Amino acid sequence: MTNEDVAFSDATTLGALIAKKRVSSVELTTLYLDRLERYGASLGAVVTIMRERALREAKAADAMLARGERKSALHGVPYGVKDLLAAAGAPTTWGAAPYRHQVFDYDATVVEKLHRAGAVLLAKLAMVELAGGFGYNSADASFTGPGRTPWNRAYWSGGSSSGPGATVAAGLVGFAIGSETNGSILTPSAMCGVSGLRPTFGRVSRYGAMALMWSSDKLGPLARSARDTDLIVRTIAGADPRDTTARTKPFAKLRGRPKIGVFAKATAKVQAAVRTNFEASLAVLQQFADVHEHVVLPDHPYGPVMTALLNAECASAFRDLIESGRARELQDPDDRIGGYAQYATLGVDYVDAMRVRAQLDPAVQAAVAPYDAVVFPTLPTVAYPIDVPFDKVYPDAPGEIDPVTPGNLAGIPSMSVPNGFGEHGLPTGLGFIGSAWSEAKLTGIARAYQARTHFHTRRPVL
Repeated sequence: MTNEDVAFSDATTLGALIAKKRVSSVELTTLYLDRLERYGASLGAVVTIMRERALREAKAADAMLARGERKSALHGVPYGVKDLLAAAGAPTTWGAAPYRHQVFDYDATVVEKLHRAGAVLLAKLAMVELAGGFGYNSADASFTGPGRTPWNRAYWSGGSSSGPGATVAAGLVGFAIGSETNGSILTPSAMCGVSGLRPTFGRVSRYGAMALMWSSDKLGPLARSARDTDLIVRTIAGADPRDTTARTKPFAKLRGRPKIGVFAKATAKVQAAVRTNFEASLAVLQQFADVHEHVVLPDHPYGPVMTALLNAECASAFRDLIESGRARELQDPDDRIGGYAQYATLGVDYVDAMRVRAQLDPAVQAAVAPYDAVVFPTLPTVAYPIDVPFDKVYPDAPGEIDPVTPGNLAGIPSMSVPNGFGEHGLPTGLGFIGSAWSEAKLTGIARAYQARTHFHTRRPVL
């Protein structure tokens, strides 16, 4: 295998190569560190490269393997984390200039668990400032500049996990950890052509992660295969006394021939290539699953409910930033004022939104429950151009349905895998959503899909 072949191998393969001593963790870590330094900045994808820590952890992984000890299937595999996760001694900037020099003296639980599994932390990866909490309207919404998809650098890598999406797609890390409140794993996964999994709310501890919307924030993997996402989420899952929302729950198993639903109007008002690729994906799914069309989401005000909850919880999370006036230091012009509007959210609006959420969450779960997964185009379009405000891009393809917001409100898992290419050579995504704690069903179906397709093995030219 060439260095390029190794760099673009999925994490499962990398772990096996290390275990067989065909490559050492130090060699692999050095390869990725060099690639991060060579390509990371041009993709707007990296905040801090942690060379000293990475090489120390890699040497320890190799020494342990030499003694016949292997911690897990991720032993020695290098990875990166979105820069809202604490890592002792390194800046944790939250993508925002006011926090550029913020340093914590501890690791987030996810980082701790990956360390115990023998994985090697390479870098803190770029993100949209404050994970997009203040309502940004452009790709240039981080002090590191706009994230760029490696498939076409004139286009966005997606937010708010922009760095994880770009670095995984470009072969700069073995895998990455991102976060999602309302689309921040699924969006970069689709725009960068990688496999991303948003777990059930409570599956993964958020201790050591920036809070945006405490009732909806979730951490999950972005990787080069669906099998990787399954391996990684099992590694980082489980209860944590430092995060009372985190629980240890069994992973629901996929049994027999899968039953897959398709959202009604899934391809209404999407770009032509998105429709073509989705229809081709359905044909593949029909080879191994029973596919049922016209699944309808209950009619609820999902968008207004999410907006009211996010506004109030975000304003609380960043109250000091707003009250100090330092929000004016943010990169995106809308972010500089967005926090002040959120600060004015009425308590009655928040309470009313919580009451409506209590009704819509079980309704969404009931709509999904009859199926092992329900599928949809992850996004109605390919990636957005870097230099156009979001409210001006692709006005003819806004999408008819949005399962991302209902799924996030209900706290149920979802994932995206690459399923083809569209305008400007940019990737498109196939989305899956399932019942609570059904991550293994989603990854099982996605693995079967990827066994019959090769989009997840495609590489961008850097």
